Amino acid sequence: MEINPIKTDEDHQDALREIQQLWNAGAETPEADRLDVLATLVVAYEEKRWPVEPLDPVETILGCMDLNGYTQPDLAKLLGSRSRASEVLNRKRPLTLEMIQKLHDAWKIPAELLIKPYKLVAA
Repeated sequence: MEINPIKTDEDHQDALREIQQLWNAGAETPEADRLDVLATLVVAYEEKRWPVEPLDPVETILGCMDLNGYTQPDLAKLLGSRSRASEVLNRKRPLTLEMIQKLHDAWKIPAELLIKPYKLVAA
């Protein structure tokens, strides 16, 4: 099995085409092994070529809201007031430990995603 590193976008496209051909390979076959290696190489290339910056806490909350159908009134109910929810989402108020705990407990957002520093809008 000869496999070469993925160094260019063309190599990447070739690997994706081959992965598509191997997608239904039976388990414990040479084709499945090749698929596994190619997929690993593609992921490594994509992470290097197109790195994704981690979300800040406000982006994390917004993403959670979007994925789960939560609204700003839902956030207001959780945080205690409409103004507090608005200030958090507009980066005018930092998250407190109590807010982080509520978001973690109620919406299951990992606390480590909410405790990271992020920029606030100057008053």
